[in-house]
Amino acid sequence: MENILGLLRITIQRGKNLAKRDARSSDPYVIVRLGKQKVKTRVMRKNLNPEWNEELTLTIADPHIPIKLQVYDKDTFSPDDKMGDAELDIKTFVEAAKRHLQNLPSGSIIAKIKPTRENCIAEESSIIWENGKVIQHMFLRLRNVECGEIELQLQWIEIHGS
Repeated sequence: MENILGLLRITIQRGKNLAKRDARSSDPYVIVRLGKQKVKTRVMRKNLNPEWNEELTLTIADPHIPIKLQVYDKDTFSPDDKMGDAELDIKTFVEAAKRHLQNLPSGSIIAKIKPTRENCIAEESSIIWENGKVIQHMFLRLRNVECGEIELQLQWIEIHGS
């Protein structure tokens, strides 16, 4: 693998107020895509506020390619129902991670990302230097659906030699 900048660990923490796709609830799971890479969480049965706390890892070669999240309701006898999607621009996060900030005190804010019409961020999110790692915690508002948010955390993993 050439031209790899590093790894991005995405912790899908939880879903909040997800859309109902079955009679009483939904069985949600999240698919995360970056280019040809695809990772997904486990299915949470009958839960509109699931807590996954699952770590998914992607290889980052081009920070200009956005990360796409899709939430689905798992169905047994028919195709899975869409429960919304979101897109995440990681350019600012990767730039902050590549700055080599080892001398910053833990808890230092490196950058702030404000919600806009172009991004899916539900509220202001900070990229911080915490315990020797670049981290960003955020809520993404799902699009193409009546309601729902996904809470997640990004963490940069440096690859030696990159």
